[in-house]
Amino acid sequence: MTRFEVLGPVRVWRQDAELDLGFPQQRALLALLLACAGRPVPTGELLALLWPGRPPASAPNVVRRYIGALRRLLEPELPPRAPGRRLLRHPGGHLLEAAPDEVDLLRFRELTRQGKRAAATGRAETAALRLIGALGEWRGPVAMGIPAAAREHVQFTALGRELLETARLAADAALLCGRAAQVLPALRRAAALDPLDEPLHARLVLSLAACGLQAEALAAYEEVRRRLAADLGTTPGAELVAAHTRVLRQDVGRLTAGPRVRLGRQAPAVRVGPDPRDVDGRSGAAPAVPDRTASAGHARLPSGPARFTGRTAELEWLTAAWDAAGGSAGTPAAVLVGGMAGVGKTALAVHWAHRATGRFPDGHLHVALRGSDPAGTAAQPEEALRTVLAALGVPTARMPAAPAALTGLYRTLLAGRRVLVVLDDAAGTEQLRPLLPAAPGCLALVTSRHALPGLIASGARPLRLEPPPAEDARAMLAGMIGDDRTAAEPLAADEIVARSGRLPLALAAVAGRAADRRMPLTGLAAHLRATRGTLEAFADPGGTADVRAAFLGSYRLLSPEAARLFRLLPRHLGTDITPASAATLTGLPVRGTRRLLGELAEAHLITEHAPGHHTLHDLLRAFAAERAEGAGRGGCV
Repeated sequence: MTRFEVLGPVRVWRQDAELDLGFPQQRALLALLLACAGRPVPTGELLALLWPGRPPASAPNVVRRYIGALRRLLEPELPPRAPGRRLLRHPGGHLLEAAPDEVDLLRFRELTRQGKRAAATGRAETAALRLIGALGEWRGPVAMGIPAAAREHVQFTALGRELLETARLAADAALLCGRAAQVLPALRRAAALDPLDEPLHARLVLSLAACGLQAEALAAYEEVRRRLAADLGTTPGAELVAAHTRVLRQDVGRLTAGPRVRLGRQAPAVRVGPDPRDVDGRSGAAPAVPDRTASAGHARLPSGPARFTGRTAELEWLTAAWDAAGGSAGTPAAVLVGGMAGVGKTALAVHWAHRATGRFPDGHLHVALRGSDPAGTAAQPEEALRTVLAALGVPTARMPAAPAALTGLYRTLLAGRRVLVVLDDAAGTEQLRPLLPAAPGCLALVTSRHALPGLIASGARPLRLEPPPAEDARAMLAGMIGDDRTAAEPLAADEIVARSGRLPLALAAVAGRAADRRMPLTGLAAHLRATRGTLEAFADPGGTADVRAAFLGSYRLLSPEAARLFRLLPRHLGTDITPASAATLTGLPVRGTRRLLGELAEAHLITEHAPGHHTLHDLLRAFAAERAEGAGRGGCV
């Protein structure tokens, strides 16, 4: 068996004997092929690696000689001029063929992927084991032993970022399940490679403290604080400040994800920020938020529903979470409201924000991050920061160009203030990090259809929404079409609620039909009955209550394999979906199917109600059947 390593020194073994890889340039060529294992590398990219400037005329011949030498080294029994099975010619380039268990990078990526899926579905112990195992493949700076100029190639720097991301995720999972000591060596190495990565250093601080090394944790915080001030002219951000505060309070150990509310079991002008003159250090009164629109969304808090009903337990939980996490402690805090499309995450967040006006005397900010917009792309952090800074009164011409400087200015403007920042429809943790306020007394209220384990492990408290109980859903419907109509036709109202799956967005779509046409509720109920198993009755093309469009925003972000499994789920008999039962649909091994179910759960397209056991909402089942029919016709899926 041949073994390849690129996550550290570039090395190759055949059985137990290490091979001599020859000249440094030849070793560099192999390193790039390993970094791209499984895909062809164009000859031009190989030339640029070996000759970062202008390649000499002889360069293509030199590359061919190196390829030939490596082919003979890897397959010494290969007859002359035979193509071999390792280094394959490909149109315009070359491909290194290797099995997943032969290359440290491929093993690392597979374990990282398994860890991410486990974290996304709340299995912190499994996630920690997988991610720590992935980091076990890492033995030092990527591609050591090749020329320094070659190591600057974008492929190697990208691998370095992958390693740092996995180290952050591993720390999150390890802190959640009490395995900080196991991740600490890799975390130290990662922090040394990037001394200005605040999220990474926040995790190092927490992990050191969780291992009983409080003095070292405080020293690590102080070191990164000095570096940020000296190199970037900024102060530590929200995660780093929160980590430092936990250490000072000796409130570090096994971190918990916070309580979860499970539905069905529970019953003046805004003024924000300093005057633009404060950017120059001069005082001034805080201006009202400008009523303007930027590309990342409105910065002014939108108006809530005219009549908000239900969600009493969730509203009380949000208030209690703020009082516990930030209201009395004085530290920056974050809350994540998650759940399936159409369940009412934004409505809940906006309604609570309006109720909590008195708790945030310096105002509110709202940024639409477009994480699940079916017609566009998610907002970039820089774009969102410019939106917020504009709302805070900073002229466009005076905004810095560098993303780090934008973050620094944002944090400076919020310093000493109590502001609620609603970050709506987030795509992922990395999109959020620059937008999390660092000022004590501020709160980031995040909504997302995506599981964000990194945000939770760094201190955010999660609240998962499910469709409301039937009584609350009926009250929602009455609020949309009038109490008199639901009271006049109570049985029809109950049937509409049931056939809408108690999903607020579906109820809004039906209410739109009822209001526009003054159709009797019995007629609407009959229509829902006749179109059962489809989303025909819940369409609102071009409107704000189109259930199909909302589901599409989650579906389009799936991998092709997970999307295929989702389309197959309507064939599943029974309500309890397990990896074994789903594997009979996919024809894949149970292990691979478990990974795909994890991806669907992360996107809130299925619900994992117990470890390894999933359910599919009735309207999502109808949507999956539509996608399957489209795929069967060869249309858009």
